[in-house]
Order: sequence, then structure tokens, then C-alpha cells
Amino acid sequence: MVYSSEEESGGLEYFLRWQVPICALIIILPTIGAFVVISRIQKPHLNSSDLWIPCWKNLNPVWLLIYRALVFCIMAWVLYEITSLYGATVFLFYTQWTFALVIVYFALGTIISAHGCWRYLKTPIVESEERKGFMKEESDETQSTATLTSKTNESKKVAPQYHDEEDKVKQKAGFWGYLMLIIYQTCAGASMLTDIVFWGLLLPFQSEGQFSLTLLLGCMHGLNLLFLLLDTALNNLPFPWFRMAYFVFWSCTYIVFQWSIHACGLSSWPYAFLELSTPWAPMWYLAIALIHIPCYGFYVLVVKSKISLFSKVFPRSYLRSC
Repeated sequence: MVYSSEEESGGLEYFLRWQVPICALIIILPTIGAFVVISRIQKPHLNSSDLWIPCWKNLNPVWLLIYRALVFCIMAWVLYEITSLYGATVFLFYTQWTFALVIVYFALGTIISAHGCWRYLKTPIVESEERKGFMKEESDETQSTATLTSKTNESKKVAPQYHDEEDKVKQKAGFWGYLMLIIYQTCAGASMLTDIVFWGLLLPFQSEGQFSLTLLLGCMHGLNLLFLLLDTALNNLPFPWFRMAYFVFWSCTYIVFQWSIHACGLSSWPYAFLELSTPWAPMWYLAIALIHIPCYGFYVLVVKSKISLFSKVFPRSYLRSC
């Protein structure tokens, strides 16, 4: 599914038209705004345990590890099959970029979950805040107020070495932890965008001979969002609005990539709405830029609804993120 215009759509001469500076401005302004947002908003605190402990108190973290590893294998196989069938040119599409990024998220999530589970099993139960706070049984939650008060008084007498161990367990997430969180939030918005464009724009209005819907194409434009939503139902990761800036970076990087390879002579466009020779190009670019807001906003709404609904329906089982 590659589109080409009637006019020559490759080379530097192609970019000498009035639509180009307007479309470039539509790309540059959101990028600058995203840089400003990232530089001015303070990065919120994130515990390393938030990356691998489920939002369900009685769900062993190993299950989240197994889920992430299984999803990674399934998605990697789908991408391999698509690449084998259509060749490396599939990576000209935003869909494959996003699908590969989702695979990276689940790969990184699997590694971090495995490390977290290893630390969880290695840490003695008396020292593990996760075991006490996140994995305790229903009977522990129904203890009397007097018993809880007694335990609180006893905890004040614990040796400093215990507090040192607790600090190690609840340590702040490092570079890889924040990278995983950023990729997760970028994937959420990008997956929404790819699925909306494919199922709502490309598939209904395709012309004969452009492409045919196959099982692999359907999986490519459905599994990404489905697996992310299931991971969201299990994980304990925050989803703030300001991280939409990374979603903007991701899409702008793809547009710059497309413009660069077309300036080098590529004559076909993967999506018709990226074509610059049409007088409607600025409106298409503006529409694609604006649709980023509801795409990311929908996922923010999903996470907020999860927290609100699960906290009320399962007050003893659901664990709110720190």
C-alpha cells in the first residue's frame, strides 16, 4: 500500500512549492511546544517497584512477567512474518514503526519484570516492603486497629539497618525505568493513532488494488492496542498528560524521516495524506496534528477510569500507583 502522485514526488525540486513551509510549520511548532513542556515540568517520582508490581495486591508479579514475555514473542513473530512477506519496505509505514516500538516496550518490560521478580524472591520477607504492602492476604487487611497500632509502635523500634533495606527496595526508578515509562506512554498514543487511521480512514476509503485486508494486517493494526490495554489493566504505571510530548516527538520524527528520504529521491508516499503536491496538504497535516490530542487523551481517560473504577469496585484488591 504505497501511494504516488501524478507529479514527480521525489528530489529537492519537489519541496519547492508553497505547501511545504506551511506543513513544516505545522510540524515545527508542536515540536517546540513539546520541548518546552518537557523542560519546564518537573519529572514526577517513580519507584522502581511501580515498573514490575501489578496493580492487584494478590497477583504475583511473576504473572505480569509471563504476560509481557508472551506478548513480546507474539508481536515479534507477527512483525517477522510481515517483514518476510512484504520485505523491509514495510518500515516506511508509521504502523511498523509503532508496532516495533511496542515490541521494544514489552522487551524492556520483560527484562525489568524479571529483575524485579528476582529481587522480590531474593529479599527476605521481613525486609521486603513489596511483600508486606502489595502481596498480603485478605486476613492481614482485616486486622483490628489495636493490632495495627501495636505493629506501628514496634516498627519505630526497628534497627536502622531495616530502614536501609526498605530504602533499597523502594528505590527510585533509574534511566531504564523512566525509558520504559516513556516508551509505554508513547506507544499508547501512537497505537491509538495507527488503529484509528487504518480502520477509520484507510480501510473504508481504499480504492481497488491498493491493498487487501489479511489476517496479518488485521493483527498488525489491532494487537498493538489490545496488548497495551491488557498491560494497562495489570500494571501500576502512571499516565500524566505532559508525557504526550514524547508522542509528538515520535510522530514528528517519522515525518522528518519521510521528508528526508523523499528529498533524496524516493517518489512514493506510504500514506496519501502525506503527499505535499496537493493544495489540501496543509489541511491534512493540521488534521493529523490535531488528532494526536484525542488519541492520547483517550488513553489518559482509560487510565483514570481504571483507577477510579477499580478503586471503588475492588477496594481491597486494587493498589493505587504511587
